[in-house]
Amino acid sequence: MKFENFIKKLNTALQQELPGYEAQRLMEPSIRKQQIEKMKAGNDAIECSVLILLYPKNNKIFTVFIKRPKYDGVHSEQIAFPGGQYEKNDGSLFITALRESKEEIGIDPHDVEIIGNLSDLFIPPSNFNVLPVVAYMNKTPVFDIDKNEVDKIIEISLDDLLDKNIICKKEVLTNENTKLNVPCYFYEEHIIWGATAMVISELVEVIASGVKI
Repeated sequence: MKFENFIKKLNTALQQELPGYEAQRLMEPSIRKQQIEKMKAGNDAIECSVLILLYPKNNKIFTVFIKRPKYDGVHSEQIAFPGGQYEKNDGSLFITALRESKEEIGIDPHDVEIIGNLSDLFIPPSNFNVLPVVAYMNKTPVFDIDKNEVDKIIEISLDDLLDKNIICKKEVLTNENTKLNVPCYFYEEHIIWGATAMVISELVEVIASGVKI
């Protein structure tokens, strides 16, 4: 399918009722429900957004992830979509995703067209409520990473994300030194799990049912 036609069909699919938690839960770590139950009542979540950027490359459709550097935080060294916390000057979570992507990986917001969003997702360890924003570029991006926020770029084609053979369970070590056996996407030695895997799961469901590349 041509990139332009794919984007049109995905745009239409994103305007329909989203699969939401029914798709997300397929990649949900077992500990997540326990973490949510432990959260204090009335503890307001921090609003955030991430950018699912789609673009053509080598006659395929790709998206980009970042690997966080090692730091003193709950998401140290994890793989995620670019994004971050909402700021008052943003005005919307869509703008937050664009601003953070520019800061983290050098994407010019003027080159990006937003077509919708997936279901928001609460992340208990960081108390983040994340909105995945779906957008595209008509050209292959040239990345310029901020080494303070990004250790490396990981590009994955949608063909690979749609391949069920990369779904498995792996043991991970959390930043609380707890070993967990979690559902994940295992791609070129990279373990993508947690909230990012749950977002991918919904994206894959939307594409598989509404676009069918």
